[in-house]
Amino acid sequence: MSAIPDVQNAWIVTRAGVPSKALQFKADWPVPKKLAKGEVLVKVHAAALNPVGYKIMQWMPGFMQKIPRIAEHDLAGEIVDANGTGFTNGDQVFGWISAELNGKTGQGALAQYVRMPADHLVVRPPNISPVEASGVTLTGQTAYLALDMAKLEAGQTIFVNGGSTAVGTYAIQLAKAAGAKVVATASEKNEEFLRTLGVDEFIDYTKVNLAEYLTKNPPSPKYHVILDAVGLINPSLYTSSEAYLAPNGVFMSTGPLPQKGWIAEFGDFIRTVTAILRPKFLGGTKRRYSVVLLGGNIRAALETLQKYLADGSVKPMVDSVFAFEDALKAYERIKTHRATGKVVVKVDPAIN
Repeated sequence: MSAIPDVQNAWIVTRAGVPSKALQFKADWPVPKKLAKGEVLVKVHAAALNPVGYKIMQWMPGFMQKIPRIAEHDLAGEIVDANGTGFTNGDQVFGWISAELNGKTGQGALAQYVRMPADHLVVRPPNISPVEASGVTLTGQTAYLALDMAKLEAGQTIFVNGGSTAVGTYAIQLAKAAGAKVVATASEKNEEFLRTLGVDEFIDYTKVNLAEYLTKNPPSPKYHVILDAVGLINPSLYTSSEAYLAPNGVFMSTGPLPQKGWIAEFGDFIRTVTAILRPKFLGGTKRRYSVVLLGGNIRAALETLQKYLADGSVKPMVDSVFAFEDALKAYERIKTHRATGKVVVKVDPAIN
């Protein structure tokens, strides 16, 4: 193992704004060699982008962000300083840095080295490459926790809105592994892709208004779980759900966040929040609405994903791979909202 350098290349958030304006490439960023108890130093092989990464830098006021900080959250790499934890130098790992931790420590995935808690990492199965593993954690955990919170069981049916999103692809695979029936939406060009993941029924969302379509064509039996992996800002899929979601079912969302900006979609956001909070006795929707929030036992979720990856029950989906110096192009890709799977930045050009 080569010596750990004092400085490194990193993409740094230097201001609030869109990635092309907020990010700067630094070739002299300090390597965080001083570790606290329970932390490890990871040489990053690949990092995957997430919508939360650019949305925080773009929409959160600068005074509320930690600036400067290294961008992004998901990564795969190699332990280069195990620091007395359960890992050994040379272990191949994958994991994540939460938005909270990113804001607190300034550590992020778009750098050659990162200091992070050991319990935010697990060993990468040898059948999964660093590029594939880099994008597992945030979206995989979100899908896992959504199904766990919804208590999805074998024989039940889940409706996944946004089946070709990164969260959607993991939700489909985890639901099939649990023995559930899966109905999913995407555009027509992604139907074959979703069928290969195990989708039982497919709906092209570009050809129908989903709330109206499902109300006129309710499933029998009704869905036990609806997972909105898109994070719709419009509340209609939820407010109409009594027609197609079982009385004891649950509507899960990755969080109603605008795609075009707060100003353009603020009205829809207020309507969604009002619909969620309106009591049933005042005309509110008689179905439970829950937002998937990462937390709790992070290690348990990671180990479950690790197991499914190792036995082939879950396969990571990679949309595209960009060189480290082309990270801004990677952000352009993820912001199209057309990626099927993860957009990955290869930090170490030597890895596969």
